[in-house]
Order: sequence, then C-alpha cells, then structure tokens
Amino acid sequence: MSANEDIEMVEESSEKKPTSNEKARDGGHIPWVEKYRPKTFKEIVGNEEAIQRFEVFSREGNIPNVILAGPPGVGKTTTILCLAKIMLGPCFKEAVMELNASNDRGIDVVRNKIKMFAQQKVTLPKGKHKIIILDEADSMTEGAQQALRRTMEIYSKTTRFALACNASDKIIEPIQSRCAMVRFGKLSDLQVLAKIMEVCKAENVSYTDDGLEALIFTAQGDMRQALNNLQSTYSGFGHVNSEYVFKVCDEPHPLLIKDMLKHCVDCKLDEAYKILLHLWKLGYACEDIIANIFRVCKTHEMPEYLKLEFIKEIGLTHLRIVQGVQSLLQLSGLLARLCKKVKTLPVN
Repeated sequence: MSANEDIEMVEESSEKKPTSNEKARDGGHIPWVEKYRPKTFKEIVGNEEAIQRFEVFSREGNIPNVILAGPPGVGKTTTILCLAKIMLGPCFKEAVMELNASNDRGIDVVRNKIKMFAQQKVTLPKGKHKIIILDEADSMTEGAQQALRRTMEIYSKTTRFALACNASDKIIEPIQSRCAMVRFGKLSDLQVLAKIMEVCKAENVSYTDDGLEALIFTAQGDMRQALNNLQSTYSGFGHVNSEYVFKVCDEPHPLLIKDMLKHCVDCKLDEAYKILLHLWKLGYACEDIIANIFRVCKTHEMPEYLKLEFIKEIGLTHLRIVQGVQSLLQLSGLLARLCKKVKTLPVN
C-alpha cells in the first residue's frame, strides 16, 4: 500500500459523520430563524390585516411600491419575500434584488446598484414586475432617498420597490407619497409562544414552563429575538429553563426586579436598595435595569392608580438616563420617589 493511500484512509477514518442527535442539537448548522422562516403567507405569525393586504396583491398580480413599517422581528422582510416568491415563481432569483440599506445606504448605491438592476431586461410574465427590497430603509441618507425617488418614477413600468423600516417618519415625504403604507405591530405573547413550542417540538428541545415564560419576556414581541434566544440557550445548556435563558440573554432577572418593586409598594426603601445595589454590582447598565423595571411594573399586581404613578416616575427616570445621567444615584432616587408615592397617595 502506498503512502498516499495510507493518508487517504486516515483522513476518511478521522471524518466522523454527525449522529442524528448532534444534527438535531445544532439545527443542521442553520440558524433556526432562517430554518423556520415562513415560505407562505399562512405560515406568517400575527399582523393578519397586513398579511391579507399582501395576499390581495399576490392574487391581483400588480403591486404598488410599498413601505412596511414596524418594530424588528415581526415579519416585514419575510412577508415581502413570500409575496415575491408567489408572484414571480421560477423568475424569483433573476427578478428580485435584496439590499440592506443600513450597509448600502449612500447615494452611490442608488445610482449604481439599484439603477443598474432597474435597467436590466428580465423576461417576466405579462403584468409582473421586478422587485427591489430595501431593508432598514430608514437609515438611508437623505441624498440617497432623493435619488431613489427619481429612480422610482423613471422605472415605474418595470420595477416595484418594497422598503422595510422601523420608523416611517425617517423616510422622506416624496417617497412616502409614492408608496402604499403597511404597518406591522408587535406580536402578542401567545403568538410568540405558539411558534416557540412548534420549534421546540420539531427540534426535540427539552424545556420548562418558566423557560418559555423567560423567552417571551426577553423577546418582547420580537419573533427573531425569541428564536435566537431559544437556539442559544439550547446550544449552550441542552435544556431551556428561566435560569439558563437569563444567563444567555444577560438581563436583570425579573424576579429580583419584582421583589424590589414589592418592597417599594411596602415602603421598605432599604430592602429595595439592597436589590438595586446587587444588580448594579453585577455590572448591568442603567438602561437595562430601568427597561426591565418598566416591563415588570406593567404586569405587577398593585392598585391601578399606584401603577400609573409608578410608570410615570419610571418613564421620567428613563428619560434622564437616556439624556446621559446614568448613575446609581439616579436609580436610587427613583426608588425613593416610588416609596414616597405610596405614602402620599390616598388609598382608594
């Protein structure tokens, strides 16, 4: 046997094929966000009214230029991709261009990439158009948006534009007036839970109820965040419970925040401050702590009039933190004001 044959045999023996369990564990090397991305309108979760509008567009075959506005992770890009696949079928790859405008956001991109694609001749069925998808369109410079406005007019017979953005007010008025506006809202907790459980079943993920609650709490209506947190937790620990989820997400634990608010309702400032100091020493940022205080306060059991006052104080403190006053003293002052509210407000 020659030396080359020996080397080939060693290489073949060293290449171990992954077992079915290992494949399931890492999701076949594909992020679950992509693996379980909906392919049809029926698979898309939430925002039923917006999806129905796109179903009408797909049936009629003629779509206007559209702006899809809404928070991240609610299905804006997925919806327009589903529409393009249904309308263009086998011509999808040739007739669709997808750009992330947060990276390619200068005027040169509009003049070169977008204009060149709009000028290309693609053989499509009668009444069909090429589609240009611009993700994160609200981060495009104003000059690029002005150039895009003219491009939309010139190539209106052959090309349609779909602009996905988080804030529609950052899109200039001339573009807004040329597009149909479709707004997407955050997904409900039940909608996120249903999808998470579906993925857990498909991937044989072991989980506890408090683990699912933690995923929903950290996602805040963002499906992409929920699936990423699920996969990260399962890949890291092999099991999904609240302790592991909060380790992966690295957020202040809501149970600690809940205890802190309870001490404020009971006017126990010292006890509340001890929890705050513990969170501060763990290294959490001011914004993370105040954001979780707000999330927990919304669902905390307390008289409604008191909850409204608490949320008002939390909001004002959040404003100061965002403006740059990110100190322990600022958060301590919040706890003191919450305790003061309990003492001064009349009991209903």
